[in-house]
Amino acid sequence: MSLYHSPLYKDALAQLELASEAMGADPNIIERLKYPKRAIQVSVPIRLDDGTVKTFEAFRVQHNITLGPGKGGIRFHPDVDLSETTALAMLMTFKCALVGLPLGGAKGGIRVNPSELSRQELQALTRRYATEIGPFVGPDKDIPAPDIGTDAQTMAWFMDTYSQINGYAAHGVVTGKPISVGGSLGRAAATGRGVAYCVNFAYDRMGKKIDTNTTVAIHGFGKVGTPAAEDLSAQGAKIVAVSDVSGAIYNESGLDVPAAIDWVKSGKVLKDLPGAKLISNDELLALDVDILIPAAIDGVVTSKNMETVRASLIAEGANGPLTKEAITYLSDKGVFIIPDILCNAGGVIVSYFEWVQGLANFFWDEDEVNKKLHRILKEAFDDVMSKHTKYKVDMKKAAMIAALAKLEAAMKLRGLFPG
Repeated sequence: MSLYHSPLYKDALAQLELASEAMGADPNIIERLKYPKRAIQVSVPIRLDDGTVKTFEAFRVQHNITLGPGKGGIRFHPDVDLSETTALAMLMTFKCALVGLPLGGAKGGIRVNPSELSRQELQALTRRYATEIGPFVGPDKDIPAPDIGTDAQTMAWFMDTYSQINGYAAHGVVTGKPISVGGSLGRAAATGRGVAYCVNFAYDRMGKKIDTNTTVAIHGFGKVGTPAAEDLSAQGAKIVAVSDVSGAIYNESGLDVPAAIDWVKSGKVLKDLPGAKLISNDELLALDVDILIPAAIDGVVTSKNMETVRASLIAEGANGPLTKEAITYLSDKGVFIIPDILCNAGGVIVSYFEWVQGLANFFWDEDEVNKKLHRILKEAFDDVMSKHTKYKVDMKKAAMIAALAKLEAAMKLRGLFPG
């Protein structure tokens, strides 16, 4: 399978090349950044509850580790493949560089539908995967985290497996763990909270304020969309639409966000929420709202539907939710786009905090975590805005330029081995 066939990879590569042209980056550095340092494909056989053995394809890609150990999530999803994993690892490289973390970019995943497996099967899958990629990960090598289809329990199983093999409790091997085994306060909500922070930074820049007249539509109501909805709703914004795998729900006057969260936490889907008005995901993306937050999967706003988008601010909560064509079209229309490598960086920032706390065996309270998160995101947002002004490019290119400037400096200083 080619590393380079997925639309997400092609988009990431195009953004890299466009940003490098705008800033006049060293072509030798860009040549190195086009390819991952290491791409690992493994087989993960497990015994199912019925006694049969099934083998799953799994991957771990380390794109660039110039700035520090690899960092990136583990995704359990039927569409996981090597190309998508490579693209996501590349985006993690730029994300970590942009927000100034001493970490590189990595990503992993297993091609599986986790909803079809029992808890015991998922545990076996996670532990065997951890065993297969174990030689390539570790607190000083590559530090996985949760992503789509995985959670704190997955990370606890992974950490325990690595620890059993190595003979000691290795808290720093993964982040996104439960608090009782070395997790960080504030980690679960960090990505969505970071989205809300970035929306506020953008509104300040636009001379606006979040209030009861601010309308928000959120595509995706999971680990990113839910805390973003909570935080913006707490500021007074009207969350008029949210969606999950079952479809979208809409209320012009604003949804009862706490009720929707409790409903989903109970294991039910949004379309069954009493009193909810059902709309399609395409209709959600086209709503006449102030703020649109695509917070589910990549490639939801494309050349096919970009002309229907009416929001004046788009916060990319997911990785790559807008294609290159959509970004160009909407930016030219004057839409303020907060790019994914900035907007959803809250998760990796607090993962970094968790890693640091685990290595030091000294843990912070949630207020300290949130204050540090806010400061780092604000500095990164201001850096992107300065590049946006200096190079007269859209926000997506500006974010890439800001990240590339840091990577280029570090890669030049370290040089090329063996020279």
